[in-house]
Amino acid sequence: MRMHGERLRALAGAVLMVGAAVACGGQGDGGGSTTATATAPAKGTATGTSTGTGAAPTAPTASALRFDEEIGLPDGRRVGMAYVEGRGLVERHRDADTRVWSAPRVVYATATDRCQSLTLKVFDGTVAVIADWGDYCYDGEPPMESIAAVATADLSRWDTKLTRSFDGWSKVAPVGGSGDLVFTRSSTEWLTRLRWSAAKGFAEVEEIRR
Repeated sequence: MRMHGERLRALAGAVLMVGAAVACGGQGDGGGSTTATATAPAKGTATGTSTGTGAAPTAPTASALRFDEEIGLPDGRRVGMAYVEGRGLVERHRDADTRVWSAPRVVYATATDRCQSLTLKVFDGTVAVIADWGDYCYDGEPPMESIAAVATADLSRWDTKLTRSFDGWSKVAPVGGSGDLVFTRSSTEWLTRLRWSAAKGFAEVEEIRR
């Protein structure tokens, strides 16, 4: 009985030693020392809205505004325009110094379907626009509403000329050194022309037989 008791005590001691080794992460437990690492998010990848008070607001980028066309002016400003469903032609421009975009401005209001193309041109500090609308126009049907638009100075005012049931202006170009612009569309028989001047705005549409 004495020998049996000593064996039991020896066996119990061995069990206690093995348990201590496992608890301490000894060899054979498959663990070793484990280090938990917290990975900080990369800069510029956060999508949430910060509620801190130290960060300055960021002006929206052009891509965030989803313009159909955008163009730069020689003084560093930028102009972007988009066809907005149910509203018409909408414009925003960005200040060269603050790089902040203006509030949206409706240059021409219409609920008609947009066409495929939108043209922006800059001539010195003058911005010219060609835009068209019509039923199924985006699918290739001819436009029913054609707009020529021009803005100068701080771009706060846009001159517009609507021509209905017209195939749309093909191009716009300056007239010599006068500062005037001329919108044109050519066919084999006719030259359709529309002139704009800073002093008088848009003239009447001219049809000139070739």
